Amino acid sequence: MKMLRFVLFCLSVLSFQTAYAQNDEKAIKNVINQFFEGMERGDTALIRRTCTANPVLQSYMADRNGEMTVFTEDFGEFLSVVGAPTKDKYREVIEFEAIHIEKSLASVWTPYKFYLNGKVSHTGTNSFQLVKTAEGWKIQYIIDTRRRL
Repeated sequence: MKMLRFVLFCLSVLSFQTAYAQNDEKAIKNVINQFFEGMERGDTALIRRTCTANPVLQSYMADRNGEMTVFTEDFGEFLSVVGAPTKDKYREVIEFEAIHIEKSLASVWTPYKFYLNGKVSHTGTNSFQLVKTAEGWKIQYIIDTRRRL
C-alpha cells in the first residue's frame, strides 16, 4: 500500500511539473511572438514590454570582408529604426525548434526567414535568453545569424 501511495504521489508531482512547464513554454512563446509582432507593426512600446530594461541584441554574420563577426546593436537605436515611419514592410517568420527552461531562465532556438516587402531578404537562426521576472518572462539577450539569399 505504501508503494502504491508513493507511485501515485510521484505521478501527481510529475503531472504538476509538466503542466507548469507547459504554462511557461506557452508564456515564453507568447513573449517572443509579441516581440516580432511589435517589429512588424513598428510598435516600440510592445517591443519594450517583451524585454528587460537593458536587453542585449547581437548578430553573428559576415562583415564587408566576408569575415564572421559579432555585431552588437544598441537597443535604443533598434527601437528608433523599428519605430520610424517607412513604406517598407518587415516580417520575420520563426519556428520554435527548441525551448529549454530551468526555473527562471529559458533558452529558445528559432530558425527564421526575414521578409522585406513580401520577399525573403535573409534567413538564419535566433537564440533567445529569457529571464522570469515579477512581471513574467522577459527577453534579456538575442543573438542571430544572417544568411543572405
